[in-house]
Amino acid sequence: MNPGLNLRQSMNDYAGTDPLRRAVGDVIGALAHASVEISDLTGNGALAGITLAGITGQAQGRNADGDIQKDLDVRADRIIRAALEPLPIAALASEEAAEPEIGYPAAPISVAIDPLDGSSNIDTNMSVGTIFSILPTPRDIRATFLQPGDAQLAAGFFVYGPQTSLVLTLGRGVDIFTLDRGENAFKLIRPAVLIPPDTAEFAINASNQRHWEPPVQAFIEDCLAGTSGERGKDFNMRWIGSLVAEAHRILTRGGIFLYPADAREGYRDGRLRLVYEANPMAFIMEQAGGAASTGRQRILDLTPATLHQRVPLIMGSRNKVRRLDRLHMSPEIKSEPYPPLFARRGLFRN
Repeated sequence: MNPGLNLRQSMNDYAGTDPLRRAVGDVIGALAHASVEISDLTGNGALAGITLAGITGQAQGRNADGDIQKDLDVRADRIIRAALEPLPIAALASEEAAEPEIGYPAAPISVAIDPLDGSSNIDTNMSVGTIFSILPTPRDIRATFLQPGDAQLAAGFFVYGPQTSLVLTLGRGVDIFTLDRGENAFKLIRPAVLIPPDTAEFAINASNQRHWEPPVQAFIEDCLAGTSGERGKDFNMRWIGSLVAEAHRILTRGGIFLYPADAREGYRDGRLRLVYEANPMAFIMEQAGGAASTGRQRILDLTPATLHQRVPLIMGSRNKVRRLDRLHMSPEIKSEPYPPLFARRGLFRN
């Protein structure tokens, strides 16, 4: 693709006269339209409570999956649903709803969304975003969102930060578009993004160290050992706590992101949702030359058991993800399901 190409032209070039691709392109165009409104909404911050009745950015309960739900989550969900409503979509699944919404069962595609990922960071002025996954509709519509990630036709995410950007894969590489507010159009700024296979940067919430499994303990310990350790080089640690921001950083300068399973109640099977968070991110990472794994299995090979199934997610530079896979499978390291509070191998040595 040519830098400067706008998203509409890009979708037209992709679709041609193919009906399935045209349907995918129409959904991406509708999501891009919705993202401009969501970007304006989040960009107003506390002013949104003045200019838009009922929008405060504050928690107002929990969603169907038990997470704290803010009014901005609900508003973003409504904006996306309104943008997609005119299109022939078989089913729409959202983090904010317990069950998928059935639209046109005969339509060839369905959509899964996280309307406002990272919304807990809004009050700190952190980047947030919208994640989406586009899937083919199977014969049994009830199985639409129970397909492995490899079935995805397209995936992407919008980042609402200093710029509003779209990271997109159509299964033929990854492109990044940025919103030109003067023309109200997304323009291609980075075609064919590639993640370097190695990296000296990692992202994990180190405050949970005492709960990690031994393979994660061992990997982070090696990173922290720097030039005096087994890896023989110094690493930088980052932790933003917003999945879209972490993914965008990896696509921009490389790195690895870990949100592993751990010993805490509610975290033993991981925390991120497979269908509308891990799967689209894994598709993007692999299309950019990276990798994504639970530590024990490739994310895109997993078949969801439920719409809101949670999984561990390790993604980014391919060689680092593969190293974590090997550590998880090592008989020397996986002797304990979870480490004791002060394990012999860990961030803190006696």
